[in-house]
Amino acid sequence: GEQALKLLAHETFDVLTLDIMLPGIDGLEVLQLMREEGDDTPVLLLTARDTVPDRVNGLMSGADDYLIKPFAFEELLARLKALLRRNKKYHPQILKADDLILNAEDHTVKRGGKEIILSPIEFRLLEFFLQNPNHVLSRITIEEAVWDTEDKQETNVVDVYVNHLRNKIDRPFERPLIKTVRGFGYKLETGDNDEV
Repeated sequence: GEQALKLLAHETFDVLTLDIMLPGIDGLEVLQLMREEGDDTPVLLLTARDTVPDRVNGLMSGADDYLIKPFAFEELLARLKALLRRNKKYHPQILKADDLILNAEDHTVKRGGKEIILSPIEFRLLEFFLQNPNHVLSRITIEEAVWDTEDKQETNVVDVYVNHLRNKIDRPFERPLIKTVRGFGYKLETGDNDEV
């Protein structure tokens, strides 16, 4: 549980499986702390507890689904895919950070009212940053979210494309949005950043 909370503080995930019976901080406590922090990542709870009150308690704690052990791997996979599909429907089409606006429907980007032309990879990279504002994103996390394996040409591909993006959305403007977090990765910092 403690390790899960540490990972959640520095990484973003598409979906999580949480076993309720974790040592130390159990899965329900991890889930409750996530929800209190505003983390709405879809969560599938795994447990051997199969009573109705146990299932209700898990769902009322903020779980999106509940799977009782023992289970077939195919069912776990199907439920995770369903959660991913459902989560994608709730991604807003308009993403904003200060005066930067990305429209995912018509693939346009504007900053300060000025239209900015981005390549498809630059667009996906910016979209990922905007979906995770004020969160430190590791290079590995960014690479897995933005690139297909066949797209990757070089080991520093994330740094190269972050630089391309900065040239278009940051350098021509007064306030840069993309920050380098040395030793960790990058984050898109918005004006409503409440993080310490």
